Amino acid sequence: MSRRFDLLLRGGRCVLPAGLAEADIGVRGGKVAAIGGLGDAGAETEIDAGALHVLPGVIDSQVHMREPGLEHKEDFATGTAAAALGGVTAVMEMPNTKPNTTTAADLADKARRARGRAWCDMAFFVGATGGNVESLGDLERLPSCAGVKVFMGSSTGSLLVDDDATLAQVLANGSRRVAVHCEDEPRLRERFALVEGGAAVAMHAEWRDAETARRATERLLRLAGGVGRRVHVLHVTTAAEMDLLPGYRDIATVEVTPQHLTLAAPDAYDRLGTRAQMNPPIRDAAHRDALWRALDQGLVDVIGSDHAPHTLEEKAKPYPQSPSGMPGVQTLLPVMLDHVNAGRLTLERLVDLTAAGPARVYGIAGKGRIALGHDADFALVDLKARKTLSDRWIASRCGWTPFDGMRVTGWPVATILRGQVVMRDGAVVGEPRGTALRFQDTLA
Repeated sequence: MSRRFDLLLRGGRCVLPAGLAEADIGVRGGKVAAIGGLGDAGAETEIDAGALHVLPGVIDSQVHMREPGLEHKEDFATGTAAAALGGVTAVMEMPNTKPNTTTAADLADKARRARGRAWCDMAFFVGATGGNVESLGDLERLPSCAGVKVFMGSSTGSLLVDDDATLAQVLANGSRRVAVHCEDEPRLRERFALVEGGAAVAMHAEWRDAETARRATERLLRLAGGVGRRVHVLHVTTAAEMDLLPGYRDIATVEVTPQHLTLAAPDAYDRLGTRAQMNPPIRDAAHRDALWRALDQGLVDVIGSDHAPHTLEEKAKPYPQSPSGMPGVQTLLPVMLDHVNAGRLTLERLVDLTAAGPARVYGIAGKGRIALGHDADFALVDLKARKTLSDRWIASRCGWTPFDGMRVTGWPVATILRGQVVMRDGAVVGEPRGTALRFQDTLA
């Protein structure tokens, strides 16, 4: 075997499939070519990782990059720069843009727009509607398609599948795992009078209450079980949903977000106002504790950010005119590393939730692990670094974070995408190198 590499990471504490180990990593042609003690091997570029931990690059499987049509909030260049600054090497982008991503032409347009501008690899969800049900099986197999996304409750954008008949049709058309936002639209309509004339933003969690989430998740699981379709339940927020989900492990995987693991009502609404407003809502500490129990017990498969930026001007509108959503792709890893340092989960479990888990759930080819032949995607982190998250650090066009002022321990100091350094010491470097993710069940 050649002892010459394009990139050589020396002496890092690497999170490998077999566990944590000190190792050198040799990269050739954008792939991991060697792992272990590489001694006198040489490389075009060497990085001393001796004081750092080397993690697989984070895969954020739920982001809203807002392009096309909403570029005043975010676009592919700014959103993926934020991702790279946070140790994220791949993102999967949601369909509620303008226009919604519902056709082959829409998917192709997004792929074209991202080319040459993305700082990380990307894929794009197609949104399910009553009008494209019969074509979903073909759409989900197109290049750069992450799969099908379903909104069971109205959130941002106009995509909505709120009745069982249409949802059953969506689930019956296609074979890849379907990502689902679970809030029960009939209950949302019934309860909107609680906030319709104006209310304190803390009422967001009362209007979109825990029963709204439970009902939708129960409906989804029943219908998916009936047709044998795999589903991924996004941003689960309630204890009742976590009680339901163990009975459906044959078809259902589970996501939680850093926001729901970290923030809690009423404090979040008191401190942040509408900046804490998202769908499903930030709930009280009892529900947050239930998410951590589910994570501890192995029920949670993925942590995704649900990065959903809005401008501060938009967020300043009186509730409920204010839009739901908050940025998160850049802060996902620092926030969760802080939880690691606080003893709430191990580093290995975090890697499974943010890299191996998304790759496993969605069948992403060649990503999610530091393993021979896999893409050389790494997040180099200093577990001892103490930093304060701030709006000033945020690269997203919206320019703010709900974690402004939060002191964290653990920080990404470099991001490497397919063997090329794209972020180092708090700045993106080189050129945007992002390309389309590949999926195992769509490869010829």
